Amino acid sequence: MKARITVITLGVDDLEKAVDFYQQGLGLYTEGIVGKEFEYGAVAFFELQAGLKLAVWPRKSIAHDSGISVSPSSPTEFTIGHNVNSKAEVDAVMQQAQTAGATIIKPAHDTFWGGYSGYFQDLDKHLWEVVWNPQLLPEDE
Repeated sequence: MKARITVITLGVDDLEKAVDFYQQGLGLYTEGIVGKEFEYGAVAFFELQAGLKLAVWPRKSIAHDSGISVSPSSPTEFTIGHNVNSKAEVDAVMQQAQTAGATIIKPAHDTFWGGYSGYFQDLDKHLWEVVWNPQLLPEDE
């Protein structure tokens, strides 16, 4: 299998609030909610980087599409890592997320491995790590 991850889909409880959080709060670009004409089709896509999108889709729609029952979510099932270029940028993104309504789980701090990171949860409790890793700097900047 050749890995081609092009969309990361997050299940959300309130699609409009999730779109507002990511678009207005975090500044991610989207064309808005599409697929409203279908009972389980409403979804929004956000541009992350070349070839990668973030989708937010109601949990009930994911359950319907997959045939799996809606179950309680757990924020420790996975994290989304947002890698930035400096400690100052970690602080700025954490502040931006908090202003948008995110919950700061662990404030930004120096890590044992020589980096700097903090954790926040979005409105649906998905866990994001904002991190500066001197060994893994973003390529686009």
